[in-house]
Amino acid sequence: MVPKSFDLFFKPPTVDPADRGTSRGTGAVPTAGINELVPELDVSDLQASLSFWCGLLGFEVAYDRPAARFAYLVRGHIQIMLCERNGNWEVGELIPPFGRGVNFQMTVIALAPIVTALRVANWPLFRQENDAWYRTGDRERGQREFLVQDPDGYLLRFAQEIGTRPLPEDHA
Repeated sequence: MVPKSFDLFFKPPTVDPADRGTSRGTGAVPTAGINELVPELDVSDLQASLSFWCGLLGFEVAYDRPAARFAYLVRGHIQIMLCERNGNWEVGELIPPFGRGVNFQMTVIALAPIVTALRVANWPLFRQENDAWYRTGDRERGQREFLVQDPDGYLLRFAQEIGTRPLPEDHA
């Protein structure tokens, strides 16, 4: 059953989905293969998003389909897809900031190059670098992390592992 309010948000596809998936492109599947979970983010302007994701965050385009305004990005073992909004899979009103209620954590070897690139570009951080410790079973796992929003407002959390430690006595 489709909720009555669905009519207010639904936009019919602007391009035939079959044509979008088979349009010409460049590149190839990442050498490590396709991850089991790869988020696909609808973006307002693919070129602006690619400038941010590739230019500032250090991702590379593994493959793309320019006519479909789609790019598959990789950075180490991290994979994410970007597609310029087309109405195909929008299930509700998509207003900025996109992705409200979710943040995408990405573990990297080093935060410093990303933070430096963002600062040089005068890109604001949503949350400054800090060390955070999270209980994982009978230990705590530490990571240095910061959060930043992409051009559409998706919240991205980059983390660098800093080790594990026993639980504090009062938390055991």
